[in-house]
Amino acid sequence: MAPRDLAIGMVFLVETLAGILGNSSLLLHYLILYFTGCKFRLTDLILKHLTVANVLVILSKGVPQTMAALGMKHFLDDTGCKLVFYVHRVSRDVSIGSTCLLSVFQAISISPTCSRWMGLKVKAPKYVGPSTILCWILNMMLNVMVPMHVTGKWQNNNITRKMDYDYCSAISHGKITDLLYIALMLFRDVVFVGLMLWASSFMVFILYRHKQQVQYIHTLSHTSSPGSRATQSILVLVSTFVLLCSLSSILQFCLAFFSIHKMWLVKASALIAGCFPTVSPYILMSYDSRLPTHCLPWIIGAKSSVL
Repeated sequence: MAPRDLAIGMVFLVETLAGILGNSSLLLHYLILYFTGCKFRLTDLILKHLTVANVLVILSKGVPQTMAALGMKHFLDDTGCKLVFYVHRVSRDVSIGSTCLLSVFQAISISPTCSRWMGLKVKAPKYVGPSTILCWILNMMLNVMVPMHVTGKWQNNNITRKMDYDYCSAISHGKITDLLYIALMLFRDVVFVGLMLWASSFMVFILYRHKQQVQYIHTLSHTSSPGSRATQSILVLVSTFVLLCSLSSILQFCLAFFSIHKMWLVKASALIAGCFPTVSPYILMSYDSRLPTHCLPWIIGAKSSVL
């Protein structure tokens, strides 16, 4: 194996292991919060679904890409390629939808308690669960055609219009069909990103106005409220997502529209696509201090009773 290929494989391996460790730790964090009786926030259910989607993205994209980068390119047949690409597409879209839901519901939860917003704040908790389930169902239905565009790398060698993904191949069904499909996917992503930016701008405005109203409190204490920290974490998460999504979309645009099928571009696109599922759990955990501040007395009491 060439040193460059080994280096690329190690980069994918580090990203994959870091993503699995981070998301597993975040799921464990929520499990501990549940068993210790800590109060859950409105957006915690969405974050759990986002974490599950991120794990599936890493398993369906990061693991195969790592194996292929390390020289193991014959581990998936035609059925395996179709399944892996379908799972990746569904989980990736659920991740986008969950991030959008996260920002919108957080914006609703911190909205002013005036008559116009009170109705939404009261009804919002009832719609969190159905919204996350609907997100999974819709994306499973919308991506049902994905397996038709994927085949094993070593099968159907007589097909000339294929894009090599190192371990599988994507089949072109005509330039017009491919452009329409990509345009629809980009339109949906733009709508979600637009909603995220709107909700993020609203949250920044609310936080700024709240800071101005309670300026004298910050002279006595430099700590942030749990709600403020949760909002800040979502703002950082959305900003990270928008940046990485923009870079990924640019690379996908180059691959699809300009027929630039260079392997380094495919690998760069896969690497950037795996960044958000990898870094998002660390962003969320760095802003969530509920376990040490609220649950530590319960844990100490439980240990004392056992001893």
